[in-house]
Amino acid sequence: MSHVSSTPPLPDPHDHEFEPVPGLPAPLPEGERILWQGRPAWTRLAIHAFHVRKVAVYFAALLAWVVASAIADGDTLAETAKTAAMVTVGGAVAVGILAALGFFSAKATVYTITDRRIVLRIGIALPLVITVPFNLIAIARFRPQSKGIGDIPVALISGERIGFGILWPHARPWKLGRPQPMLRCVPEGAAVATVLASALRADMARRKAGDEAEPAMAPHTAQAAE
Repeated sequence: MSHVSSTPPLPDPHDHEFEPVPGLPAPLPEGERILWQGRPAWTRLAIHAFHVRKVAVYFAALLAWVVASAIADGDTLAETAKTAAMVTVGGAVAVGILAALGFFSAKATVYTITDRRIVLRIGIALPLVITVPFNLIAIARFRPQSKGIGDIPVALISGERIGFGILWPHARPWKLGRPQPMLRCVPEGAAVATVLASALRADMARRKAGDEAEPAMAPHTAQAAE
């Protein structure tokens, strides 16, 4: 098994004792191999999926406006401080909730790439496993962020669809008509994208060679960057 390291580490098997293999709903079929497993970087997930940074900026701007308005209205220092404290507490609570959602969402997530499919185990309160066989993938892309982290959205072939609400936040933003599953905020994203691209090419070669019993449904490709 080849691995690309990820941060934070994968869950302890006791976290989900009902899983025969962490992140998978059933044991791997004979001959199938896990090529990589990982999970989102929770800080980046909080920023990009739960918009912690935008909310913090909003409350900072609101605080400045409230303080400026209070001073312009001639409020006393005590009144201004009280109003500013209320806005600050409200902002801190909002940011804290969103950061917690990012943390627990990442902790509950396991992305798996095998030599046959992509598997997303997602969901905080109600775990859900979504399997995307390679023969349903039209194209996979890599969208880099900073510090080596990146997103890997996967477009499905025509006629295949997974609900955006089921996938979120593990879906490419704004693709509501044809939702795309996405390995989101993956550490060492370029290396993971390379693993997936190699697996897709190998799968296509196997199909062309007739090694699999079932016929190929559609060609698929992988791109290193978008």
